[in-house]
Amino acid sequence: MLNEFKKFALKGNVVDMAVGIIIGGAFSTIVKSFVADILMPPIGLLLGGVDFNNMFWVLKTGVETPGPYVALADAQAAGAVTMNYGLFITNTISFIIVAFALFLVVKGMNNLKAKEQPAAVNTKSCGYCFSTIPLKATRCPSCTSELNAAENG
Repeated sequence: MLNEFKKFALKGNVVDMAVGIIIGGAFSTIVKSFVADILMPPIGLLLGGVDFNNMFWVLKTGVETPGPYVALADAQAAGAVTMNYGLFITNTISFIIVAFALFLVVKGMNNLKAKEQPAAVNTKSCGYCFSTIPLKATRCPSCTSELNAAENG
């Protein structure tokens, strides 16, 4: 059983998938940081200083400290139940960036793949019996007819 697991785990597809998942996780972290730290602050500034991370609705105030809450962290610390639509907006933008980046990667990989060349023609048909014969043949092996350029089909 250990040998079977070893064969399974060391197959190329499993190792490739594991590497892809690890790289995907690291890429996701980079994209989240890009969205939260680089992209969203200027967008918030353009919208009048809005901080998307602190956009939330209080569904139920906290027991320890009733609202209003200035920041999401304050509401969560007070035990309030919140709907965090600002984080949803940030995560949606993150998803769109990741999806677009993956689209570009897949498109690039597809462009790098060698275009399949049509197979070279190396056979012809006998003009008499219509059997397939090698292109350089001068006599049909099936019907023994002599072939020339005019008789080839």
